Amino acid sequence: MQKIQAPVSEKGARLLSLDIFRGMTIALMITVNNPGLEDHVYAPLEHARWNGITPTDFVFPSFVFIMGVSIALSYSRQRLKGVSTRIMIARTLRRAVLLFALGVLLSVLPYFDLSHYRLPGVLQRLAIVYACCVPLFLYTRWRTQIMIALFILIGYFLLIKLAPVPGYGYPIMEPGRNWAAWLDRIVIPGRLWQGSWDPEGILSTFPAIVSGMGGLLTGQLLLSEKTAERKIILFFVTGFAAFVAACGWSAFFPLNKNLWTSTFVLYVGGIDCMILASLYYIVDLLGYNKGLGWARIFGSNAIAAYLAAEVLGDLLTARWGNRQTGFCLNEWLMGQALNSGWSPELLSLLWALFFCGLCFLPIWGLYQKKIFLKI
Repeated sequence: MQKIQAPVSEKGARLLSLDIFRGMTIALMITVNNPGLEDHVYAPLEHARWNGITPTDFVFPSFVFIMGVSIALSYSRQRLKGVSTRIMIARTLRRAVLLFALGVLLSVLPYFDLSHYRLPGVLQRLAIVYACCVPLFLYTRWRTQIMIALFILIGYFLLIKLAPVPGYGYPIMEPGRNWAAWLDRIVIPGRLWQGSWDPEGILSTFPAIVSGMGGLLTGQLLLSEKTAERKIILFFVTGFAAFVAACGWSAFFPLNKNLWTSTFVLYVGGIDCMILASLYYIVDLLGYNKGLGWARIFGSNAIAAYLAAEVLGDLLTARWGNRQTGFCLNEWLMGQALNSGWSPELLSLLWALFFCGLCFLPIWGLYQKKIFLKI
């Protein structure tokens, strides 16, 4: 077989496949987060209630994985430009603080009710993972990163499954009744997403960092001097091994997004690695990207797309005039659509796809003007 030179021969070069993967993930996130009817959603477009996994559960960890890959590519490029480590760390901390603050700010929308603020959240977790993965990339080698990741995953498993939960006297892994929920209740101020516990709480952030480290290791393999064929083989072998390990381990430590269990990290990370390998081969090596322009546009301005979805979603679902009985555009439109006789689940999906297209319009406009929102 003729060897194909990898397109990432220059360290830090941008990968079209990564932008497309990010764009697909953002589009799926917007779609599943904005159904027309909350109580009428096709099962694959809902999160697993507790243990188990659905396609929707892949969204957040996949975005964390992609961020890890991006860190490796971006900070390698900065090193080549001669940017000092001290400056890179300072920029990282500034961006992480801004991202965290933005997440807290979004939690009080659309009514700007400060008593409703939520300290944990999606952007907040991304900020923490980002702030942890950058120093790991800059100061440690890949072997050390693997050891740290294994230590976190095994330690988390031992804590959740073997250590007695305060107040219960025995290990327990039920909603609101586990180590993660207990720690969140006594440490985190403000509102918790589920009242007595939060899926983006403190303990579950540690394995989420490992999801970012999985992307970090993947990015470092992309930057290596290995041939493209060798990289793709390693991606698939490693990804499949993580997937198989997760399936076996899940008999003792179930897949659970809310707790971000160690098996969940390996399961989603393994599949993400194989998805990226496939896109890398199809898009970057074969040059086939017809019909994927929308994903590239979404992926090149991910933060802007996320903010557009959050703001538009709040505007369309807010009650105007009175918080309990005021006019809600989303509710009114769905009420009119239900008279058509179509199934509520189909109408809910059509609204979600329409909303995703609506969010795409400002991102497309920014892309045309070469405006990319960065924090």
